[in-house]
Amino acid sequence: MGSFFSMANTKSDRSEDDEVFQNETCKRRRMSSSFDAESPRLIPNLPDELSLQIIARVPRICYFNMRLVSRKWKATIMSSELYKLRKELGTTEEWLYLLIKIGENKLIWHALDPHSQKWQRLPAMPSFVNEEESRKGSSRLWMWNMVEGIRIAEVIRGLLGQKDALDEMPFCGCAIGAVEGCLYVLGGFSKSSTMRCVWRYDLIQNTWIKVTSMSTGRAYCKTGILNNKLYVVGGVSQGQAGLIPLQSAEVFDPSTDTWSNVPSMPFSKARVLPTAFLADMLKPIATGLTSYMGRLCVPQSLYSWPFFVDVGGEIYDPETNSWMEMPNGMGEGWPARQAGTKLSVVVDGELYAFDPSNSLESGKIKVYDQGEDAWKVVIGKVPVYDSADSESPYLLAGFDGKIHVITKDANRDIAVLKADLRSNLDSSPSISSLSPICSHEVPESGAESDPVVWRVVAKRDFGPAELVSCQVIDI
Repeated sequence: MGSFFSMANTKSDRSEDDEVFQNETCKRRRMSSSFDAESPRLIPNLPDELSLQIIARVPRICYFNMRLVSRKWKATIMSSELYKLRKELGTTEEWLYLLIKIGENKLIWHALDPHSQKWQRLPAMPSFVNEEESRKGSSRLWMWNMVEGIRIAEVIRGLLGQKDALDEMPFCGCAIGAVEGCLYVLGGFSKSSTMRCVWRYDLIQNTWIKVTSMSTGRAYCKTGILNNKLYVVGGVSQGQAGLIPLQSAEVFDPSTDTWSNVPSMPFSKARVLPTAFLADMLKPIATGLTSYMGRLCVPQSLYSWPFFVDVGGEIYDPETNSWMEMPNGMGEGWPARQAGTKLSVVVDGELYAFDPSNSLESGKIKVYDQGEDAWKVVIGKVPVYDSADSESPYLLAGFDGKIHVITKDANRDIAVLKADLRSNLDSSPSISSLSPICSHEVPESGAESDPVVWRVVAKRDFGPAELVSCQVIDI
């Protein structure tokens, strides 16, 4: 048995961190077809049931090389039975899946195992779209004005006469979600039209598959997970006169591969504007979405480029299948980053949001106090390295029970930073070998030091890449 794991570890040490998952042709050549005939069992002299118990306890980063042992090992590594057992044993692992953009029109997914600090590159997303869905819009100028308010950098480049990103990049403006161990890429633009298509990446099978399309073409919509179902709200869609903001919502059930309608967001505060002129000029949009306390929390804004006005938000309750107005303190105090969008994450049941400061290299983390209906600063300074030419200079994620920030460091490398309490530093073996990034004073207190130290989980030079989105998946 030891020889098999020794072989897997040796190959892992020799492999490059940026190994492309889909290079199956070369891997097949390295499999031993004679092994199956000589040993019908996974591990000689052991029942397969016991072997499966052993494999389920091995770190998932080893699976990419272990599946090279034989065809039977590959089938086992790629079986749903193995991952069900990992869940039963409590040996699942949270990995970070990061979407970056290279150049003007290339989107690439990378997976990070935070414990081994190794990156892996996922297969490329499909480069084609449904021709029936990719009809060009009739009003390009109106479309640019709409997208300008949501995706500033892309529009500026387009107006300057460079490549039309909406034509060149099929997934421009797509939404990202993760449910039941799979990544989802939804909608976006293709040839200046909003798309209905949905693609799913199966982590076990290592493949992209097209699933049932949404009922409405959407770009820049927001996603959230409730009860193992994927909810999609808002965004913009193609109309006869150009792009229009959407109030509609729908939900996808992965177990049945079907979409169902959800009541549209009322945008109640947008309906009480004092004049018809303002109501026509200011368009309501969903600027964020977070699954919190078993409900969907959707902060909202009114916009008329270049102005954004926060108008609170609304909450969807799946039990009553209805929307209600968000508490005033929650909606009005929800921190906003560039272009009015809200960046938030739930960790251990607590809702956190990133509040950018006036400085380009700092920010705060706030937590929502439900009892007081207020946002409170819990981390006084976050070491983000903002960039004027970046659309998403920082992202938030929650895994291992900690808040993580993905940003670029001073060397322009993409870094994953973990917030750790100072009181836990000596007792946390998982970070004992990592060096601190910084520690700062909380601005509000002046005298007290920030109880949080930021530590590097992993970093990587991806070249001139821009952050787009991220998801955490536990399998």
